[in-house]
Amino acid sequence: MTTTDTVPTGLGDARITWYEPGGGAARLVLALGHGAGGGVEARDLQALAAALPAAGVTVALVEQPWRVAGKKLAPAPKRLDEAWRDLWPALRAAGPPVVAGGRSAGARVACRTAGELGARAVLALSFPLHPPGRPERSRADELLGAGVPTLVVQGGNDPFGGPAEFPAGDHELVEVPFGDHGFAVPKRAPLTQEDALGVITGAVGAWVEGLA
Repeated sequence: MTTTDTVPTGLGDARITWYEPGGGAARLVLALGHGAGGGVEARDLQALAAALPAAGVTVALVEQPWRVAGKKLAPAPKRLDEAWRDLWPALRAAGPPVVAGGRSAGARVACRTAGELGARAVLALSFPLHPPGRPERSRADELLGAGVPTLVVQGGNDPFGGPAEFPAGDHELVEVPFGDHGFAVPKRAPLTQEDALGVITGAVGAWVEGLA
């Protein structure tokens, strides 16, 4: 079952699309924000929204106000955090514990705000560890400071930081072989795009099972 809510924030209206289990109560809500270069149509977000409700998890795909308003450029990180804080009560209102997550910029928002908002855990998809070609500008402090159980799912060829670049810390990391920042895999790769998405949904499904 899918429903959509408009949620007012101090930065304008956000939008939450709920993908809920059929025929039973959810045990967790997985809230997923999008990146700075795209929306909730991203392949990984859509794959999780399709797969996890069958496991008793409500997936909430969250569109930030700038995206709802049709703007092309994301605001500063501080403003993204403000909107996420404002819409968090709507995520909590569903009842079950909320796992904060997102891809790229959305993963950074989830990490930065998880502790203060009382998130059950964080799912970081394609965490942008550094700008491409600038490893000295590390954002590892955001990831390491989440303060809750954290799963990172990273493409093996992500220019924003490959799996081997991630620091040791209190988080789990799953590699999607050959995947880029959007988890696209080249046609010559020994696994298909469907296989790559299966790595994501399988890993996240197993991880959230351990959170309940």
